[in-house]
Amino acid sequence: MAGARAAAAASAGSSASSGTPQPQEPGLGELLEEFSRTQYRAKDCSGTGGSKVERIEKRCLELFGRDYCYSVIQNVNGDICGHYPQHIVFLEYESSEKEKDTFQSTVQVSKLQDLVNRSKTARCRGRFVCPVILFKGKHICRSATLAGWGELYGRTGYNYIFSGGADDAWADAEDVTEEDCALRSDTHLFDKVRGYDIKLLRYLSVKYICDLMVENKKVKFGMNVTSSEKVDKAQRYADFTLLSIPYPGCEFFKEYKDRDYMAEGLIFNWKQDYVDAPLSIPDFLTCSLNIDWSQYQSWDLVQQTQNYLKLLLSIINSDDDSGLLVHCISGWDRTPLFISLLRLSLWADGLIHASLKPAEILYLTVAYDWFLFGHMLVDRLSKGEEIFFFCFNFLKHIISEEYSALKIQRRKSLPARDAGFTVEDICMLRRKDRGSTTSLGSDFSLVMESSPGAAGSFTYETVELVPAGAQTQAAWRKSHSSSPQSVLWNRPQLSEDRLPSHQGLVEAKSSSSSSSNHSDNFFRLGSSPLEVPKPRLTALSERETRLQEVRSAFLAAYSSTVGLRAAAPSPSGAIGLLEQFVRGVGLRGTSSSTL
Repeated sequence: MAGARAAAAASAGSSASSGTPQPQEPGLGELLEEFSRTQYRAKDCSGTGGSKVERIEKRCLELFGRDYCYSVIQNVNGDICGHYPQHIVFLEYESSEKEKDTFQSTVQVSKLQDLVNRSKTARCRGRFVCPVILFKGKHICRSATLAGWGELYGRTGYNYIFSGGADDAWADAEDVTEEDCALRSDTHLFDKVRGYDIKLLRYLSVKYICDLMVENKKVKFGMNVTSSEKVDKAQRYADFTLLSIPYPGCEFFKEYKDRDYMAEGLIFNWKQDYVDAPLSIPDFLTCSLNIDWSQYQSWDLVQQTQNYLKLLLSIINSDDDSGLLVHCISGWDRTPLFISLLRLSLWADGLIHASLKPAEILYLTVAYDWFLFGHMLVDRLSKGEEIFFFCFNFLKHIISEEYSALKIQRRKSLPARDAGFTVEDICMLRRKDRGSTTSLGSDFSLVMESSPGAAGSFTYETVELVPAGAQTQAAWRKSHSSSPQSVLWNRPQLSEDRLPSHQGLVEAKSSSSSSSNHSDNFFRLGSSPLEVPKPRLTALSERETRLQEVRSAFLAAYSSTVGLRAAAPSPSGAIGLLEQFVRGVGLRGTSSSTL
C-alpha cells in the first residue's frame, strides 16, 4: 500500500541483517548492460519478481540499509511517478546494525505520501521533490523544475511536445484523476498546486533551491512548457533562498564526446538566443569561496563543474539545519550529475555511507541516482550526449582537499583571515620539506590550487606555474567551433622545457625520471636533483584513493559494456585509450599512475 511504513530491516536490508545470503548480487556490469539497453519505467516492473530491474532495486535498498534506517514511499507501477523508483527511500537517521532491530520511524509516512501525491502536478513530468541524501540531518533533494500551464492543462500533449514527438510520449502520460480535474476548474490552480509543493519543501526542511536551467522558462515551438521558482510571478517561493546556477544541458555533452572526451577548454556558448537565466547567488553564500563568479561565462566545463560543486558543498556544510534542492528541467541529466558527485564526494570524506566499499557506492549511485530515476542513457548514447560518462570521469578533478567537506568544516572553526591559506596549509610549507620551486610535491600543489593567484582549473594531470596577477587567466586563443553550443579555447603551445599536458583517461609516466614521484598525482615541471618528499598519509590522501578506485572501477565496467556499444570515438579518444589499457594490462591497482 502506498505510504506504508518500512524499516530498513523489513524493506531491503532484512536479508543482510539476518545473515541470509542473496542468490547472486547484481554487479555493475549487469547494471550497465540493462541501463544501456532500455530506459527504466516503474510500470514495466510489476509482476516480474525475478527481473533484473527488481534485483537492481533490491540491491540498492540493501546498500542503503547498511548505514541508515529509513522508510519507504511506495511507487508500485509508477502510481506517483512513472520514472521514479518503485520503492523510494526516505532516509531518517544513521544507524548501526544493532539499532536496526529497534527501528522507530521519525516521520509520518502517510502524511509524506499525501504531500507527494498532491504536489506532484506542480513539477514537470510529475517529478516531485524527493530526498535522496541525508547529511548532518539535512535532506539533499532532487526534482524537476516547476510545471507551466502547458503541462497542467494537458500533460499528455505536453509530454508529446517536450519529448520531440517520440512515439512513446503518449504512453508516458499519467491518468488524470478526479482531483486533477477539480484543480483545473479552480481559478487558483497555481496557488493550490504550488502551495502543495511548498508544503512538501517545508516538511523536508528545504531552504536552498539550486536551479541549473540556462533558461528562465523552457520554450518549445514558441510555447512556455515549464517555469521555475525564480520567475514565479506571485513570488510564492520568496521565503526560500533561490540560486540560479545555469549549467549546460545534455546536448552540450555531444561537444564533449566530439572532442575525444576532453572537457578542458570546452566553454558553453552563453550568447545563444534561448539562454536567458543569469547566474544569481546571494552574497552570503559566496564570500568564503574565493571564486570570481562574475567570470562564470569564461569558465570551461571543468572549472564550471568544480565551482558549482564547491558551492553546493558549502551550502550543505552551513551551520543551519536547512536542506537543499537541486533541479534542472526534467531532473534526469544535470540533476543526477550533481547529486552523484555530492554523494561520492561526501562518501570519500567518510561522512555518508560509511560502511560501503568503492564498488558498492559506485553501484548505488549508478543504479539509484541515474538508472532508477529515469536517466535516458539509451537515447543519450545514440545522440552522443555522454553526460553520464562525464560524471564519473570527472572524479579525477575533485580529489584534492578543496573539495573536501572536512576541509570546509575545519575552515569554519578558524578565525577569518585575509589570506587564502589555512593554518594547516601554512604548516605544510615547512622549508626543509621542500625541493626547488620547479619540482613540487602533490601536497604543495593542493595548496597552490586554493591560492588566490593560482590560475584557472588545476587537475592532478598537469600543473603549470603561472605568475600571480591579472594575467593568470590570459594567453588563451580562440579557435573555431562547428557547433553553436560551444566556444573552444586552447592554451598556447608550451615551451620545450615544460612537460606537455597528457590528456585522456590514461596518462603515461616515465619511471626513469629522477624527478618523478609515483606517489604524487601531478606532472612536474622541469627537473630537480632534490628528492621530493612523499606526502603525509592523511584523510585527504584516503579521499583521493577512494575516488580513484571508484573511477577506475567505473571505467573498466563502462569499457566492457556501454563504451563498446557507443559510437566509436577516434583512436586517441578517452574510450579508445581505455579499451587499449584494459585489454593490455587491466586495472590492477588504484594508484594515480594507472589513471
